[in-house]
Amino acid sequence: MDSGNTAWLLASSALVCLMIPGIAFFYGGMVGSRRILNMMMMCFGGASLVAVLWVLYGYSAAFGDSLGGVGLLGDPLEYLGLSALLAEDPAASVPVALFAAFQLMFACVTTALVAGSAAGRMKFGAWMVFAGLWATLVYFPVAHWVFAFDNAEGTVVGGWIANRLGAIDFAGGTAVHLNAGVAALALALVLGRSKGWPNSHGQPHSRPLILLGASLLWIGWYGFNAGSALSAGHSAAVVFLNTAVAAAAGLLGWMLMERLRLGRSSSLGAASGLIAALVAITPACGAVSPLGAVAIGAIAGLVCSLAIELKFRLGFDDSLDVVAVHAVGGLLGTLLIGLFATEAAPNGVSGLFYGGGFSLLGSQAIACGAVLVYSFVVTWVIAKVLQLTIGLRIPEESELRGIDLMAHSESAYLNDEEPVELGAPTRT
Repeated sequence: MDSGNTAWLLASSALVCLMIPGIAFFYGGMVGSRRILNMMMMCFGGASLVAVLWVLYGYSAAFGDSLGGVGLLGDPLEYLGLSALLAEDPAASVPVALFAAFQLMFACVTTALVAGSAAGRMKFGAWMVFAGLWATLVYFPVAHWVFAFDNAEGTVVGGWIANRLGAIDFAGGTAVHLNAGVAALALALVLGRSKGWPNSHGQPHSRPLILLGASLLWIGWYGFNAGSALSAGHSAAVVFLNTAVAAAAGLLGWMLMERLRLGRSSSLGAASGLIAALVAITPACGAVSPLGAVAIGAIAGLVCSLAIELKFRLGFDDSLDVVAVHAVGGLLGTLLIGLFATEAAPNGVSGLFYGGGFSLLGSQAIACGAVLVYSFVVTWVIAKVLQLTIGLRIPEESELRGIDLMAHSESAYLNDEEPVELGAPTRT
């Protein structure tokens, strides 16, 4: 057991946990003042439910021996209750229980991300049921595909993307961000548009909260990415550096695009560019050079800024732009590995720009396509079944007046009486 690696993974797990309140503050600042409590409760509630499911069967489904050896789902009964992780494994460099805790945070963060597409109009109880079903039927299987590796002896079989396809996803561009972004699109389509969308938009009620949330996410992301090296060594150092410079480039890229299109750069845009770049560098952080990380971050900031317009052009109400930032950012970052990967980086493979040909790009595209289709279809079915049974939408009057009082019998601010708020937040 390596004490240095163990200490780093303990710290990284805490940093990833910090991302859950980071998402809550980020999303909470973007909604109206009479919707912030519900938005934050969706993040905390969904994450907490997934944590319990992780103990019961989620870790087994994600990291257990693949059923039938086909790489689609781990045995959900193999580590049932996680009591098997109490015994120390002398062959492991870090405690297996700690690895389970680290990956638990990924499951919690991913579920919280999806909540942004349903802001202000989904029943809290329906969200909790949705979160449990979505983690069980979507996140746990996809995590197995991407994160579960065959063991050295060949006695435990992992996921098909990680082992058979050989696609690179260092910390979750597909399993976390593309998965959550596509799920957010499916949920938004079934849930329907906010009342008054898109003409009557509620302004983000607290830009300082948005920046606070983005700051917590930025800090937590170092644990998310560098912690995925699972050791306190060279790989973690390179990943840490790549994460830092990509985030900065994304912030600048989004601000530049806003300046060119709108004549000004906003604080919300800066925060969004930062998050978009962190999303994009997540799968690529161990495969590219620092210069490649800057390129990926800048491209994400520019492209995701333009992708915001998709919801208006296509007519879906993704309240907090989960699709534009996480689906598009995750897709970009995963595909750009096929171009910018260099053999000198920890992953040790080369993309097209470094003489590696098209094979890696093809593998990355297949991984993206599989996660995209699976996540969208299964999420849509889950949401549709819930819509037809328990219902998804809150009453129209509660939606117009703000969901906090109806769902939680609380107000975030004592002087928050009226006015009526309509629609989803705008980015202007």
